[in-house]
Amino acid sequence: MKILHTSDWHIGRALHDRRRLDEHQSFFSWLQETLVRESIDILLVCGDVFDTIAPGNRQLELYYSFLKSTTDLGCRHTIIIGGNHDSPSLLDAPKKVLETLGVHVIGSTPQSIEDEVILLRDLKGEPEAIVCAVPFLRDRDVRESAEQEQFTDKAERLQAGVEAHYRKVGEYAELLLNSLPAPVPVIVTGHLFAAGSKCVEDDGVRDLYVGTSAEVPASFFPSIADYVALGHLHVPQKVSGTDTIRYSGSPIPMGFGEAHHTKQVVVVEFSPGTLFPHVASIPIPQFQKLEGVSGSLEEIEHKLSELVNLQQSVWVEVEYTGSLSATALRSHLDDIVADSAVEILRLRNTLVLNRILHQEGWEQTLDDLDEREVFRRRLACETLEPAEVTMLNTLYDSVLSSLREEEEEQ
Repeated sequence: MKILHTSDWHIGRALHDRRRLDEHQSFFSWLQETLVRESIDILLVCGDVFDTIAPGNRQLELYYSFLKSTTDLGCRHTIIIGGNHDSPSLLDAPKKVLETLGVHVIGSTPQSIEDEVILLRDLKGEPEAIVCAVPFLRDRDVRESAEQEQFTDKAERLQAGVEAHYRKVGEYAELLLNSLPAPVPVIVTGHLFAAGSKCVEDDGVRDLYVGTSAEVPASFFPSIADYVALGHLHVPQKVSGTDTIRYSGSPIPMGFGEAHHTKQVVVVEFSPGTLFPHVASIPIPQFQKLEGVSGSLEEIEHKLSELVNLQQSVWVEVEYTGSLSATALRSHLDDIVADSAVEILRLRNTLVLNRILHQEGWEQTLDDLDEREVFRRRLACETLEPAEVTMLNTLYDSVLSSLREEEEEQ
């Protein structure tokens, strides 16, 4: 039996106003070919199917068309869990219809733990795998609130709730496993930040939780799991150096910080008579070339000329270290890439990034900052004690987390 693990598709993702549906279409075509070539039996999609909670019609069409194709290509089962970017209700709405195609969707945490543990059967109707399809666990799903609760108490309760949820899922999966006539592999999913994992700058990862609750130890995952398939982080990686606890990463670069990363899917093969699965990664082609260019004006000119000579479609982020004004620099660089397939999507001045919001000769936009950075810069304008700054940052982060949960409920 062979399983393909992928995650963080982020259908509908834009990069500085450039829509990326063509990249996703190319990825799905490649994935369809891979399902056939590798004779995949089970496809796991570990969250963040869409980039927003309200995807457009073209994005939905791309998603459903791909799901329909998996059955036609011989993939017997597809398991999809919701991520923090997804609308749980949107994913769950067609689940009964999709089940007729062999597609199981767990967009939100079910009322019953039993509904989160899926027994898959082969073509003869015999059990072939148990999948603990745990989606992104929202605060309200796992934490019991208390009156006059401090922020640190909230974080501890949240971690305890996540641990308890995985424990209950594991216990039920073990009961189910012991009731079967023969052992089958147990697969566990998750959409979270595992302790010891890594991100990169500009990879588009939205914080899941606030404070110390962000990191989930590998020990939280059920010990009976033969493979743990994770989503949320866009960099493919093993967790704690373990071959069988992995992030597959996103299929396309989310930002210029990932421009030169090799994207991948993970194939997990269980062979009869073996105790451990064989785990291997398959590199994904780059469907749109990204390039970061930095340095002085002369260095940037040289690099852009090289990219133009490639005669390929390239999206570029320029990081300028000189003092030329934004208007003059933009005009000059646009002349270099004129009538070519090279597009400059973003222009930054690192000298200005270290200043507050505005500076004579160059204006930094909010596109260069996130909401937390704006708040921290606003605090820097006030005379505050360090303890006050820490308290205000913590409260602000808590408000942001609550607002995001409200958005996702809508």
